[in-house]
Amino acid sequence: MAIMSLAGRELGQADPPLPFWAFPWAGGLAIARYLHDHPDVVRGRSVIDVASGSGLCAIAAARLGAAKVEAFDIDPLAEAAADLNARENGVRITFRRTDPLDGELPAGDVVLAGDVCYEETMAARMIGWLRLAAGNGCLVLLGDPHRRYLPADLLPLATYAVRTSRELEHATTTESAVFTIPR
Repeated sequence: MAIMSLAGRELGQADPPLPFWAFPWAGGLAIARYLHDHPDVVRGRSVIDVASGSGLCAIAAARLGAAKVEAFDIDPLAEAAADLNARENGVRITFRRTDPLDGELPAGDVVLAGDVCYEETMAARMIGWLRLAAGNGCLVLLGDPHRRYLPADLLPLATYAVRTSRELEHATTTESAVFTIPR
């Protein structure tokens, strides 16, 4: 795969890990569809996109009129991917290459988290942080195709059939839902 060799060359690694930012994940696709169907959720608001990857959810929010969009991801190449994708879409997002879960909650009205429950440790940290954000009054939207570590107590808002990549999923189309955490 060409993207793997390019990522490896940039990172100085012969066999780099799968570049997660290079694919639209099912949960992120569901959030983008949900925002498209419900633009008032982000219009005029301050939006935070955690584990942003290529910026899919952040860009969708910006295109739909969010007043401010901050995207967070720890992957060293995600920032470049998100920047290129934002420019291609004619929007501005602020990218932060840091883990927001390690610090105070960033100020925002809406928090987007696309596909963050695929690994137990990450899911536990992320869900705890998202619950804090909801408790502070943020609207939390979590997109997920019912992965193993998705908590059962989240409130489903919508379900979509989304096209995915065989690099990430077992099929080219999967069902993915958007959930919220009660405030």
